[in-house]
Amino acid sequence: MQFEAIKVEEKKTDKLYLKVAEQLRSLIDNGYFKVGDRFPAERALADKLQVSRQTIREAMIALELSGLIDIRTGSGAYITDNTSKSYTALIGSGIGPFEVLEMRYILEPEICALTAARISDEQIQELKNIIREMEADDINAESFEQADTKLHVAIAEYCDNAAMKESIQWLWKLRSESIFTKCIQEEIKKQGLCIDEHKKIVLAIAQRNPERARTAMKNHLDNATTTINFNL
Repeated sequence: MQFEAIKVEEKKTDKLYLKVAEQLRSLIDNGYFKVGDRFPAERALADKLQVSRQTIREAMIALELSGLIDIRTGSGAYITDNTSKSYTALIGSGIGPFEVLEMRYILEPEICALTAARISDEQIQELKNIIREMEADDINAESFEQADTKLHVAIAEYCDNAAMKESIQWLWKLRSESIFTKCIQEEIKKQGLCIDEHKKIVLAIAQRNPERARTAMKNHLDNATTTINFNL
């Protein structure tokens, strides 16, 4: 069994990364790759399967969360000893984290700008209170994730546009239900809590500076994308 390029009709599905992950898992199960073997580089896999490198990244993250591979930053992805493990199914909405981030990148900076122009004094205080939650001495990755969600949804609520608020709530629901949430939380633990980025966003909004608020959110989302980009 060898790599098979993803068919054109399969590329139209929103579960493309899961199709890629399942093919890679089959190669492992059938002995094409053995324990300790290193997967081909991201670019090579993308060429063989005829999909984007983003799709390969998402598929590899799914395989890591399933216990089949170990992603070593700067080195690559290696097959783990999965014979003694019961790995989890490759489940999820089919919408990958990079797709969610891409949509957030389109929406959230503009939402931030609107919020900066429309926010009330009371709402500014609410955002500052959430920042205090993030700065608590006993904060951990899980509780930080909850405060993070709370902050982003509040910013969307305060832009005074119900459609935008609903859109952000839906995106964060996808994020929270995704198999990638664990991955994101682990990266937060490794790299430290990004409190400063959130403080800059809230500061710009509190100053009622739409352009600065837009830029602060863009910078935050750029860094979020880097966080889950494993440079395979």
